[in-house]
Amino acid sequence: MPLEDFAGEMDRCSQCSYCKWIPFDQMKSWRFAKNCPSIAYYNFNSYSARGRYAVARSLIRGQIGYTDTLRRIIFTCLTCGSCDVSCKVCRYNLEPLEMVRELKFRAVEDGQGLDAHVAVIESVRKDQNTMSQPRAQRGDWADGLDVPRLPREKAEVVFHAGCRYSYDPALHAAARAAVTLLKNAGIRVGIMGEREMCCGGRIYSMGYRDEFTRLARANFKAWADAGVKTVVTSCADGYHAFKRLYPRLGLQVEVLHTVEFIARLLEEGKIPFRSSVPLTVTYHDPCHLGRQGEPYVPWDGVEKKILNQIIVYEPRRPRYNGAWGVYDPPRAVLRAIPGIELVEMERIREYSWCCGAGGGVREVYPEFSMWTAAERLTEAKATGAEALVSACPWCERNFLDAMDGNGEPVQVCDIVDLVWKATR
Repeated sequence: MPLEDFAGEMDRCSQCSYCKWIPFDQMKSWRFAKNCPSIAYYNFNSYSARGRYAVARSLIRGQIGYTDTLRRIIFTCLTCGSCDVSCKVCRYNLEPLEMVRELKFRAVEDGQGLDAHVAVIESVRKDQNTMSQPRAQRGDWADGLDVPRLPREKAEVVFHAGCRYSYDPALHAAARAAVTLLKNAGIRVGIMGEREMCCGGRIYSMGYRDEFTRLARANFKAWADAGVKTVVTSCADGYHAFKRLYPRLGLQVEVLHTVEFIARLLEEGKIPFRSSVPLTVTYHDPCHLGRQGEPYVPWDGVEKKILNQIIVYEPRRPRYNGAWGVYDPPRAVLRAIPGIELVEMERIREYSWCCGAGGGVREVYPEFSMWTAAERLTEAKATGAEALVSACPWCERNFLDAMDGNGEPVQVCDIVDLVWKATR
């Protein structure tokens, strides 16, 4: 919807500042009470959801124009959605995450995109990935695995590795383990290999809606041509794109994150554990698997007012408050691994602190991105855990990069790696 359609919300925001904190009843300490990395880092109101509402209102009214400062305010939003969750604790008629996305779309449409993002888009157009790597090497991570390559062969289940797993050698093991675990459990799973394309989720959060739409339709067609009925991915960005964004375009397919599939296979007794993994871990909920991992619910309705004051929606509008994301499967998997002790951080589930890699921020504002990741590492170490575990390669890469200079290091692990170790 056009940015102008959010004008009512821009006026309705009551400046309560809930968007800057986790809900008060969830706070366990002052140290880990904040929820929005950009307002915490830049410490100026314009970098909060409330401030961006005000900025957007001034922009559509022609009261301000684009400057370097305005572009920084717009594009330092990680689109993590934490402000959206906190806002919905007490509000029903505001959608700060959707508004900020539209603000990014508008900036890009107005020719105000950032050079680093333009380079990513050029890579996507040329080689179908965000990593500026050759498309021909996309499937190299799976070399030596006896797995069907689609569409030359057919499979109803496809494993979508995603850009980061495909091109980050340090993370190849997790992708290989995911495919092998499914194969060993009797699942005929295939991969697209060099024909796999970016999910488009990251460039969508950078403001490139049209390019996202192109990728979404191309991916969906490729799956249909290969006879795919279920898409499995270990990437939280991909999960969110396939589960939440693709259905908006009418592209519907069963989507499972690897942890969901593994949790299901464990319940069915199809993944036997043979070894103990003696490790105290804490789990980081990726934004796009957790609070933004809720399934898409179509809505075609209208906004009305009772007595010209109370806003209602007919029919009732879906309320994405993050509560129905993927939280229990990864924790069930970790608790099932012999030797693993799970301890929780203060900000978890829909109130999780972002890793700092999303929204195109890592590509343009690396200092801010690393600071955000370091904050999470500090919180993880405060639990006494030996390892920080997640289920998203972008989170893991950002944590690994932020470990330098962050004091006594904590291990960073992919949950699939731990499952794989326990099966050896």
